[in-house]
Amino acid sequence: MKITEKGLVRQGQDGAIFENLLFRFEGNGQCFVYELEDLKPVAEFTLDKAETLVPHCNSVMFGKEYFKEDDEFPLLYANIYNNYAEKENEHCGECCVYRLYREEGIFKTTMVQVIKIGFTDDTLWRSEGVKDVRPWGNFVVDRENSRYYAFVMRDGDKTTRYFALRLPTLADGFEAVLTKEDIIEYFDTPYHNFLQGATCHKGRIYEVEGFHERIRPAIRIIDLEKKEQIFHADFYEAGFIHEPELIDFWGDKCIYGDNKGNIFELEFNN
Repeated sequence: MKITEKGLVRQGQDGAIFENLLFRFEGNGQCFVYELEDLKPVAEFTLDKAETLVPHCNSVMFGKEYFKEDDEFPLLYANIYNNYAEKENEHCGECCVYRLYREEGIFKTTMVQVIKIGFTDDTLWRSEGVKDVRPWGNFVVDRENSRYYAFVMRDGDKTTRYFALRLPTLADGFEAVLTKEDIIEYFDTPYHNFLQGATCHKGRIYEVEGFHERIRPAIRIIDLEKKEQIFHADFYEAGFIHEPELIDFWGDKCIYGDNKGNIFELEFNN
């Protein structure tokens, strides 16, 4: 894997790319927008309803459906992850969906849906007899195949389980609950050490993980047709020591960012 530095943006969580714009999110729903070519700041905004249901933005990406046919941007997905870890309702497996638009040049959002995994208390999701460290799970949207992939660390068997589910549409209503009946298939991969940003590109999930030297920052690639991990690389060994957060594609260029705001391009041999 070749890593090339591109520049610096705001520190934060995951981000999403649409055309020539990079949207970098913080864990409180705030977003900073940049032009990707030169990482020039464009704007900033806060996600709708962030004061009542705030996503951690551990994983963020654009989908394929548009709220209105003539909207500039497709729907934007951002997961809640661990923002409510100390609450009675942890909001495990939940993701907020937004309409993103510009009004007189100002970016605005409206929360239009909340997607919920309806079986997070089931042993299909959680380890049996063991308290999982990160039971909240992560997600990506497979735009090409209209699938929603949810995945979760399972500390009991030290695997990460991926679920392929149907991708809800706005026709499913504001609260779209995905049940076990919505599972198309599921499979286990090697254990991921603390889920960070993730994206789906051409039938593969690119997921970054880890924190620091003890829980090493790394990247994994999961082939969805083969249902297996096909690549793993350690950022720390290459001298990139900060917590990994952001990953998405700009065309066929893989863009990666750490928690300090450093932005890189990743190139893979396969």
